[in-house]
Amino acid sequence: MTVGTKIQQTIASCESTLANLDSFALETQDQAAKTTFQSLAQQQRSILDQLNQRLQYIQNEEPQYKQQ
Repeated sequence: MTVGTKIQQTIASCESTLANLDSFALETQDQAAKTTFQSLAQQQRSILDQLNQRLQYIQNEEPQYKQQ
């Protein structure tokens, strides 16, 4: 399994986690929990941004991703 494939799998997992955090924030009535879920979701978005940037870098640099 290539690094690119692993990063793609990690991105998918992070997106799933983000969806769950957003859902929890919407569904809870507890304001403290809502704030916590929103904060965690924002952190998760930051992680996703970084992973996507890394994937983009790999796809631009690695020969097996370059289109002929």
